[in-house]
Amino acid sequence: MRHRKSGFKLGRTASHRRALYANLCRSLIKHERIETTHTKAKALKTYADKLFSKARPGDIAAHRAVFAAIGDKKMTKKLFEVVLPRYDDRPGGFVRIIQRGYRRGDGAPVSYVELVEMGEGYDAPRVIKLKKKITE
Repeated sequence: MRHRKSGFKLGRTASHRRALYANLCRSLIKHERIETTHTKAKALKTYADKLFSKARPGDIAAHRAVFAAIGDKKMTKKLFEVVLPRYDDRPGGFVRIIQRGYRRGDGAPVSYVELVEMGEGYDAPRVIKLKKKITE
């Protein structure tokens, strides 16, 4: 029985799941909008919101915690210099999930995951598919 058990296992081991969350979070910070399955989107929303809240102070401990979680210096720098200043007056809820429909190949429910307030001069980034990239 799964009574009082929270979180998503996604059919992976703990290390594989951590790597998946880090990759999804890196892609979200880089592209600001990604497309993935709905279950992964719900798991990513929880992970990213907690990570962004942990990064709010902006001190060296926050930088180290974010780098330990996502493992990419460029994306850590972008998070602190570009993304987080948009959310100075926002108490939480940095990530939005928009249901898109069903994937053609296997019928899996697919959703967009995007950052909420895109900021000044924001033009919608191209949406990347995590299986294969869309070329524009």
